[in-house]
Amino acid sequence: MKLGRAEPFVAAVIAGLVRLLAATWRYRVHGWEHVAAARATGRPVIYVLWHSRILPLLYHRRDEGVALLISRHRDGGYLAALSERWGYRIVRGSSQRGGDVGLLGLVRYLRQGGEVALTPDGPRGPAERMKPGALAAAQHANALVIAAGARAGSAWWIRSWDRFCLPRPFARVEVAYGAPFGVGAGKETLRDAMALAERELQAVTYVKGEGGGGKGEG
Repeated sequence: MKLGRAEPFVAAVIAGLVRLLAATWRYRVHGWEHVAAARATGRPVIYVLWHSRILPLLYHRRDEGVALLISRHRDGGYLAALSERWGYRIVRGSSQRGGDVGLLGLVRYLRQGGEVALTPDGPRGPAERMKPGALAAAQHANALVIAAGARAGSAWWIRSWDRFCLPRPFARVEVAYGAPFGVGAGKETLRDAMALAERELQAVTYVKGEGGGGKGEG
């Protein structure tokens, strides 16, 4: 059997195994009031998150119809298949291949009032360093940006470019959201927003937040 024909089967098996694992995770949420406040404005919302933390966040926000920009790389195909099974809308592209087309698709979705999520250090790094695509999309769509982070009490750390986080069975997963912010016009404003977003991402990923609510524990 050729690999190309086997890939849908392999993707389905991986998705099933990951869902079984993720169903055991116990979630605690900090900062959901920031998400509620952003939604109350009526403006579209962009979530930014580090690539290494995408899996626990994907499971936490499943079945909400959030749109994702996922690389056209083969590895991205497996993530896209998993995300579609979890109720996400997929736009294929990246900052390296097809990025302009992908970002335009996300901007159209945002202007329709949707929510999108991006990994601004993906798809190949450098890890935890902002790229401008997500914030440029926020500029064009007048969207609010929210940094999202996840920390697992117990996890496997994959030896990849981003040290991918895979929480262990029954791990406690802390999810945190930062305060929403907008991105004004101009290149200087974009640079300032990139620095702010990077600080916010470090805070929600590595510093314990306060507050709670929202989707609660899983």
